[in-house]
Formats: sequence, structure tokens, C-alpha cells
Amino acid sequence: MEILGTTLRICVDDLEAAVAFYEGLTSTPALRFERGGVSVAAIGCFLLMSGPESELEVLRKVSATIAVKDVDEANAALTRAGARIVAGPLPTPAGRNLIALHPDGSVFEYADRKIMA
Repeated sequence: MEILGTTLRICVDDLEAAVAFYEGLTSTPALRFERGGVSVAAIGCFLLMSGPESELEVLRKVSATIAVKDVDEANAALTRAGARIVAGPLPTPAGRNLIALHPDGSVFEYADRKIMA
């Protein structure tokens, strides 16, 4: 599995204030989208999320998003190594993802940028 980078996941109460701060910090404009009632802003290596507490409670359990070349390869490598896939692979606005529970109890999202036709 080829790992391309990591995105830090941050749940915030005030998305607009957080976006202004992180855009200023990184000099990068936010890429915004909605997913499952949660407003999301991707800015550099930061993924800001704001929405209903019931949704954020689940999102907080995921430590980070790991960008990979191919989610299917990640799925196979994670399974071979002893991780349990708890969701996915599923399509996302930017490609596909899966959620994996590592044997140590850590939870990570693995995402690729393959847009499905």
C-alpha cells in the first residue's frame, strides 16, 4: 500500500471562524462540501468538520485520514496485517474511502482520489 499523506481531522463548533484561521495559517483556500449533515472544509492538511453532535461523536473516533494511492490495495494490506474494515470502501465527493480498526484500537480513514465513473 502506498501512503501519500495524512490529513488531520478537527471537529469545530464555529466552522467559519476555523476556516478563516486555517486559510490564513496555510495561505490555502478551503475546499468545502457536505457529508451526512456535516459541513466539511479541507484546507491544506487540515479537515475541519462541523455539524450535529451525534454525527461529530462518530467522526471524533477516527484519528486521521490517510491518503493512499488505491483504497482496494489498502483494504487488502490492512486485512492481511490484521486490521478490521468497519466501513467501505465507499464513494466520497473526492474518490473512495474505508474506515479501518487497527489491532491496537486506533481507527483511521483511508482515502484515494479515484473518481468513480
